[in-house]
Amino acid sequence: MDTTVTTANNDEKIWGGGNEPLAASYGKMMMWFFIVSDALTFSGFLAAYGFSRFKFIETWPIADEVFTHFPFLHGSPQPMLYVALMTFILIFSSVTMVLAVDAGHQMKKTKVAVYMLLTIIGGLIFVGSQAWEWKNFIKGEFGAIETKGGSILQFVDKEGHQVALADFAIKHEGGREALKGNAATWFLTDADALPAYSVEDVMAGFEAHPDLLVRTEQLTDKKKKTILSREESVQRLADAKYVVEGANLKRNEYGNKLFADFFFFITGFHGFHVISGIIINIIIFFNVLLGTYEKRRSYEMVEKVGLYWHFVDLVWVFVFTVFYLV
Repeated sequence: MDTTVTTANNDEKIWGGGNEPLAASYGKMMMWFFIVSDALTFSGFLAAYGFSRFKFIETWPIADEVFTHFPFLHGSPQPMLYVALMTFILIFSSVTMVLAVDAGHQMKKTKVAVYMLLTIIGGLIFVGSQAWEWKNFIKGEFGAIETKGGSILQFVDKEGHQVALADFAIKHEGGREALKGNAATWFLTDADALPAYSVEDVMAGFEAHPDLLVRTEQLTDKKKKTILSREESVQRLADAKYVVEGANLKRNEYGNKLFADFFFFITGFHGFHVISGIIINIIIFFNVLLGTYEKRRSYEMVEKVGLYWHFVDLVWVFVFTVFYLV
């Protein structure tokens, strides 16, 4: 039996998927759905970081001692300065995106193109800066010793200033050869490369410099790392097992290994979002130049990509706060 649906007014529009909930287009709604779901993903990662830090709070690296590099100022620590500059650049790119969207509402093609270009440049500078920060984090600056129990031991002078291994280690030539996978019956294809110094080199240098002391990763009540006496330093170094230079997914010269794991994963995941945003912005930028949106009489695509870019910037504010400030 056929059923006929009638209305009091034949001209009345019956919803069939074309109406716009909350006065937003389909494209905007889908972008908001993506942003909400992605925000939950980042929230889960940052929550996991927070729980891990709380569990290992007494051995967690101090950000002011990790992120001290600034271009062309090698040897002159500038805690958090470059990270703050990166953050400012990314936030400023969000401002230029707002201006691009506003120019689009006014149908000003040239202004949209200019502000989009500035946004792209800001994103590229941020990604390049993040890559540079990664390079320094991976390479390390001072080096440390990892004990058999997995603790990290750093070296300081009597004033408490950290000393690099290169400043005191006595290198012995010969006798060290990296294990190659094809030189053994059972092997790992990703065998670790040899560090610049061996444990013996570091121990010999430590003995030759009686003014050196060991600093552990254990934090004091004043949130400073514990500095041992000379006698205690010698005792702790008796358990030395590895020389650690920089940070990777297995070892971390700055302290707890989980810090490096979370840093690579969360900042890398955010960096992937920024790179994706840059690529999308470039596509939209060329469409603006070609007059695509002038023909449509709408710059809504600029507004939609703007929502994504603002989200990426907002996420970085939380990442910056969690990793660098708290």
